[in-house]
Amino acid sequence: MRNILVTGGAGFIGSNLTLELQSRHPSAQIVVVDDFRSGDFQNLRGFRGGVVAADVSRFDWTGHFGDRAFDAIFHLASITDTTVHDQFLQVHDNVEGFRRVLQFAASHQTPVVYASSAATYGIGSGIQREDQPPAPANVYAFSKVQLDNLAREQAGRRPDWRIVGLRYFNVYGPRETHKKAAASMIYQLYLQMKAGRRPRVFRSGEQKRDFVYVRDVLELTIAAAGAARSGVFNCGSGHASSFNDVIAALNGALGTRLEAEYIDNPYGHFYQPHTEADMTRAGSELGFTPRWSPTEGIADYVRHLEGR
Repeated sequence: MRNILVTGGAGFIGSNLTLELQSRHPSAQIVVVDDFRSGDFQNLRGFRGGVVAADVSRFDWTGHFGDRAFDAIFHLASITDTTVHDQFLQVHDNVEGFRRVLQFAASHQTPVVYASSAATYGIGSGIQREDQPPAPANVYAFSKVQLDNLAREQAGRRPDWRIVGLRYFNVYGPRETHKKAAASMIYQLYLQMKAGRRPRVFRSGEQKRDFVYVRDVLELTIAAAGAARSGVFNCGSGHASSFNDVIAALNGALGTRLEAEYIDNPYGHFYQPHTEADMTRAGSELGFTPRWSPTEGIADYVRHLEGR
């Protein structure tokens, strides 16, 4: 790939993707479009490409880029904070941003890989498969369902155009620290344990999540640009780990023996007890198999955080 565009390229996943693309395609011209609301310039240290500071939902794409053709567009820009309850803001910025990206990409039928979310499955427990009906429990998830609907409608009208959505599960890894309270639970628990405090989790600690290391996310996201057809794919580890498992892995990586402190769960039946991505479709159609187990991923992440 010689010309690549990444929206949200200063964010957590976006910056990791941008720098990985730069490493794999050193002669490529890479452009990042980001408004830096949920990104951080420090995530792009070492980036040699161009940066456009703009809100993708209000950006004049054709006015800025003209007829420039890209080999791939990775659309990761989004309001990712699920605690933002302004419904107009969430839906407008997430949906209209994607609509404008598709309008710009349509003339050249540029392959588009976009960030959907496991949140589209709702709070039901168990293994999540792509053919399940959406059940968004908040406006963020609702906005991501609309992205999937838009992609399906556009791909249906242009069968040769590849528009691929990835439903990211619980991603963790380097370049998420700027998210602070919105960063992964793995990072939050690391901070507590690094400070010598007992890690706090909801009572019993047996609630399970599909924690996927960002390095695996990059592999699948890049592979998606070469998909044979449009569609939506899960992006997870394919494994459900309890919070007790995470604490054990962090103890092992840090060389500590801190026991969990269990607290009451204030969310009751609104709290999701189990997420787990069925990765069959990603394996059969994109040739992707998750490499990093939670234990190995957490150990590698801690080495990064510790500067080893």
